[in-house]
Amino acid sequence: MGEKPEKQALILIYTGEGKGKTSAAIGQAIRALGAGLRVGFGQFLKRDFQAGEQKVLKQLLPPDMFLASGAGFFLDGRDHERHRARALSLLDWAMEKLEGRVDLLVLDEVVYALGKNLITPEELANLLDQARKTKSHLVLTGRNVPEWLADQADLISDIRVVKHHFEQNIPARKGIEY
Repeated sequence: MGEKPEKQALILIYTGEGKGKTSAAIGQAIRALGAGLRVGFGQFLKRDFQAGEQKVLKQLLPPDMFLASGAGFFLDGRDHERHRARALSLLDWAMEKLEGRVDLLVLDEVVYALGKNLITPEELANLLDQARKTKSHLVLTGRNVPEWLADQADLISDIRVVKHHFEQNIPARKGIEY
């Protein structure tokens, strides 16, 4: 007989072209914290102190449970090795957290890092296997989820654009986009 459903690790993915993937992941993390779960939150590509949510997450989480490892904006082909090194450092951090230290781990923009070849499918698959082994839930965000990863997910929410202020040439706003 299989595991009891409440003991199985869940893989949750927030994807799509719309705004709100990171916000959904933060909401999931706050819900888990409120339920008494141990939460880790890692951000690919985003530099530390770049986004408004980072300040709050650092206040909510223990010091070693938040990491923004990004080297900033990644343009195809430019400085790939430096960006990959940062992505690999976050994967190492995540693997450490999954070794019994978290109940829920958020990996923000991991799907984007995967799509830009900053991490490999095998590296991410190893992390999924570790999450299942340690019964830790994973929340993954980013656009263009590959089919193999979608097949692994228990939940996928596709956030679509209906209307966006960028279409009206309204620039990014502090507290809204970052």
